[in-house]
Amino acid sequence: MQIFGKFLTNFDMDYLVEHYIYVPSEDEEITTKELEVLLKKKRKHVAGTIFLYNPTMAPVGFKNDSYLKEQGFEQYGEYVELVPEAMSFVLLAGVKHQYKGKLIEIKYLFGLNKPNIEPTAVLEEFDVDLDKLNSAQLTRYDKTMNYQDVPNIRLSGKFVFFAMGHKYDRHHKNIISYARSLPIQAKKLGKDISFMYDNNYDAKESEELAYFLSPLATGKVKEKRANGFKEAFSTVPPHIVKIV
Repeated sequence: MQIFGKFLTNFDMDYLVEHYIYVPSEDEEITTKELEVLLKKKRKHVAGTIFLYNPTMAPVGFKNDSYLKEQGFEQYGEYVELVPEAMSFVLLAGVKHQYKGKLIEIKYLFGLNKPNIEPTAVLEEFDVDLDKLNSAQLTRYDKTMNYQDVPNIRLSGKFVFFAMGHKYDRHHKNIISYARSLPIQAKKLGKDISFMYDNNYDAKESEELAYFLSPLATGKVKEKRANGFKEAFSTVPPHIVKIV
C-alpha cells in the first residue's frame, strides 16, 4: 500500500487537500511523478471516493502532532508520500481485492489536519464558519481548504462510500446540514453511494441523517466495523452494510 497527499497551509494551520490510496497489483510501488500521470486520467485510474471525518496524516519523515512547517516541511502544494496510520490499514484491507492497480480517493468532511478535534471548541468554530461559507464574510478556517464546495464538488470514480462518522452535536446545526448535503449531491452526480449503519436507524434514515459509521473503532465494535467494511467492499461497487 502507498498513500499520497497534498498539503496546503494558511495561518499556521495544515490542511490535507488531496489524499489517495494506491492499491498495488502485486508488490510494485509508484512514485509521486507516476501518481501525477495516473491522475491526468482520473476516469480510468480512480475507482471511487471514500469520505472520512478529518485527516490526521503526516508526510514520510514527519509527525502529525505539530505544524509541519515548524518541523521543516517545505513541500506544500506538492504530492508527497504519507505515513500509513490505523485507518489506512483498515481501508486497504477492504479495498485490496477488488481494486488492484487502482487509486481510491479519500475526501474529508473537514480538511484540517489535526488529531482529536472532536469534541472540542474547534467544532464550534466550524459551525460558525459554515454559516458564512457562501458569503463574503471571513471564516476562522480556510473556506476552500477546510470545507467541501458541495454544489461544485468533483467526485472521481463510480462510487462514494460515506464513513465520516455518526455523532453530531445537535447544537451544530450547520455541520449537520453540511454533512447531510453530501450524499444528496453525490446522488445528483450519478454516483453509487454506500455506507455502514446499525440498529439505531434503518438504511434510508441513516442516509438522510448522515449517520455513517466509521470503519475504525475501538473496543468491542472494532472487529465488527472492520469486517463490515470488508463486506461492503466485497462487491463492485461497494454496497450498504448493516452492522449487527
